[in-house]
Amino acid sequence: MDSDTHRAWLDEEGRRLTSFAAAAADPGGGFGWLTADGGLDRDRPTQTWITARMTHVFSLAHLRGEPGAGALADHGLAALRGPLRDHEHGGWFSSADPAATEKAGYEHAFVVLAAASATAAARPGAADLLAEALDVVGTRFWEPREGRCLESWDRTWTEPEPYRGANSNMHMVEAFIAAGDVTGDPAWRQRALSIAERVIHQAAAGNNWRLVEHFDTSWRPLLDYNADAPDHPFRPYGTTVGHWLEWSRLLLHLEAGAADAPAWLLADATTLFDLAVRHGWRADGADGFVYTLDWSDRPVVRPRMHWVVAEAILTAAALHRRTGEARFEEWYRTWWDYAARHLLDRRSGSWHHELDPENRPSASVWSGKPDVYHAYQAVLLPQLPPAPAAAAALRDAG
Repeated sequence: MDSDTHRAWLDEEGRRLTSFAAAAADPGGGFGWLTADGGLDRDRPTQTWITARMTHVFSLAHLRGEPGAGALADHGLAALRGPLRDHEHGGWFSSADPAATEKAGYEHAFVVLAAASATAAARPGAADLLAEALDVVGTRFWEPREGRCLESWDRTWTEPEPYRGANSNMHMVEAFIAAGDVTGDPAWRQRALSIAERVIHQAAAGNNWRLVEHFDTSWRPLLDYNADAPDHPFRPYGTTVGHWLEWSRLLLHLEAGAADAPAWLLADATTLFDLAVRHGWRADGADGFVYTLDWSDRPVVRPRMHWVVAEAILTAAALHRRTGEARFEEWYRTWWDYAARHLLDRRSGSWHHELDPENRPSASVWSGKPDVYHAYQAVLLPQLPPAPAAAAALRDAG
């Protein structure tokens, strides 16, 4: 895992990903949705989450010395300061579609992440954007009494959505870690730990470690949520195996950056990883992670998503670094072999975003290739320490 040859391969794959992603830069602003062959899908409006993720990726690439990446990060920042921002009421729209007036925590988490990485990369205007984004999140989304974040609001911040989600809170954890490490303000890591303790150490542990994704306004689990829409791309029914892995990794990042980390962070991270492997990998007899499981660990949506394998790679690397156990490196190698065999698209670029249960490219949940965020982190983070966050680590390394 730490060989020079492997690191060179990771670096080459990272450059291949950013080369593909550069085509998403829309002359009209922000980053658009890329099709399977790398063209802009003009039928889809510019999405805030895609623009923010791409800005994050290109900020990291700039910090790594990749020519042209800084200008692409600036392109994303311009959209986040411009058409994607609500200049009247504050905050960020979910997309450039005039009808998309919702203010969602998921998108705001990625605005914070993008602004934090761009600030570490010393991009113009990024520090002001980060300060504004943190103010909005701290004022509108963070609930001190609950120790977690609200899901979404209407445009004027009048009515919060009567729903609470683990997915948006998970990405708030990622964003808060990055913001705390870039700004030096420990309050953001403390908030990240609070979210993790409640969503994982309490709710998931209380559900036999089957991660609960959906809650009501009192944070009571909604186990039948979207049972009639089980393949929803953001709020699927049941439990999402990839999130078990992603949470596992984030717990390790929290532990590594804490002066007096609670012991449950490593224990819970290991439990989530082991259960994801046991119940999600080859759950239907074929290689790959199924998308979702029901509450009896039976596959519900069987297509394989690229981001789940990326998170599996990252989590295996983090656990191997933390524990030294050989089994984690074995899984790391297994999943890179799987990605190389099935996901890396050497003809059209990037990674296939979805495979069917026979590991053939498909598009039942995700069409095209709108995102390199997961794949790019899969090639970068195993080469960095678990703390501080990637952008801060690259900045501090000079």
